[in-house]
Amino acid sequence: MPPLILALLIGIVAGMRTMTAPMAIAWAAYAGWLPLGGTWLGWMGWWGTPWIFTLLAIGEYVADKLPTTPSRKSPPGFIGRLVSGAMCGAAIGLAASAMAFTISAALLGAVIGTLGGYAARMALCRAFGADLPAALVEDLAAIGIAAVTVTSL
Repeated sequence: MPPLILALLIGIVAGMRTMTAPMAIAWAAYAGWLPLGGTWLGWMGWWGTPWIFTLLAIGEYVADKLPTTPSRKSPPGFIGRLVSGAMCGAAIGLAASAMAFTISAALLGAVIGTLGGYAARMALCRAFGADLPAALVEDLAAIGIAAVTVTSL
């Protein structure tokens, strides 16, 4: 898959679940699928980084289900998703020598994932009559898209 498509997809993941995107990128870097060694994002491939992002992602999956969790569309949440997407897009771009383009694609993806993910979740909430099943579907979608993306690197 072309790097711009991969960056767009990982950005969508970041928009849906902020920590899932860097978790996937860190595992890909650690596994050697994404050559980041010797770059400013080389730390993504260190042995502990994927585990840290995995714990953060699990924490986000749990926190997302709490009624007190703020909206993903509020400025702090939205900005966090943009930063996550941009960092992951940069990682893909470093490996493909197209960083400016992949960052842009990942930022667009993060906006799509944030707003589209919200709209899809609300539609699923109405269909299921409850938020929890909709949130779990969104978790699985984010994990699935991330897995497809990093295995296509």
